[in-house]
Amino acid sequence: MKNPPETITKEIDIKSTSSDITLANHLDHFLARLGVKRSEHSIASGLYAIGKPTKDSPVFASANYTLSFDALRSALAGIDAYILVLDTRGINVWCAAGKGTFGTDEMVRRIEAVKLHDIVSHRILIVPQLAATGVSAQEVRKRSGFKVEFGPVRASDLPAYLKTHQATEEMRRVRFTLPDRIVLIPVEMNSILIPGLIASLILSLFGGYIAAAAAITAILSGVVLFPILLPWIPTKDFSTKGFIIGGLMALPFAMNVFYGMMNEALWLRSGWALTYMLTMPPVTAFLALNFTGSTTFTSVIGVKREIFTYVPTMAWMFGIGIILVIALSLMKIFGGI
Repeated sequence: MKNPPETITKEIDIKSTSSDITLANHLDHFLARLGVKRSEHSIASGLYAIGKPTKDSPVFASANYTLSFDALRSALAGIDAYILVLDTRGINVWCAAGKGTFGTDEMVRRIEAVKLHDIVSHRILIVPQLAATGVSAQEVRKRSGFKVEFGPVRASDLPAYLKTHQATEEMRRVRFTLPDRIVLIPVEMNSILIPGLIASLILSLFGGYIAAAAAITAILSGVVLFPILLPWIPTKDFSTKGFIIGGLMALPFAMNVFYGMMNEALWLRSGWALTYMLTMPPVTAFLALNFTGSTTFTSVIGVKREIFTYVPTMAWMFGIGIILVIALSLMKIFGGI
């Protein structure tokens, strides 16, 4: 005799949720976007019931990052379903799939932990399309018996998707629009704000307020200007895009040296101009590289290739530039230049 839903709920920890997004949820989203208490924007992994699901109700997979979970449940208004929340350590679906936390092993482990076989009569698990890099549908079915069905990119398309369980071309299309890019800026700003201020203060001791302004400009170019201009910068790699922006922003500072130090020797002015061209582009490029984890423009393999290809160049350029700054400063102090 099959257990009634009430008995199953008591024996297996099925948590309840709803499609309502409260003021507290909005506040959590706001703080998450700012990068405040980044590791605390998560929920407990496990199985959640939304509405009044039965054994025939669909099962969706999600990350335990609050923004991912809330986007899914808010899209399921009026739909009775289960949500299988994986332990992604508070990371969104796309990034967690790349890191492996939203992966095959965790999915199989979570299916077994919540005894999903006893809760639903079907064997279909609807998984976000952006999790495809971390989830092997064939392996999940082999190890758990559940068929992985990759749903649409956007949770908002799920009600339409459930009518046919077939995603249209439009549902599969991945976008990274200007609003999507702008919303990432506060998080990056929060993470670099204090180090950036410290760096600018230190540089002001060597090159004055112009050097401090250059440091701030390089940082803002990487975390603000880069995401805004991303699609229109004419290269493929994020690093080279960053080098281009950083180089363009460094030019005014380099040119200003020749006008602001008219009484100095040409070689000295050239040396100071070179410091800007050596230090600013790699800073912007490095910060631009951070955005590879925020967009589907890149792949795990592509990111690794970029890191091994360009980070050494960034380090050498920046290191040589800093050495040049110190050398020129010491020559000015002890040599009376």
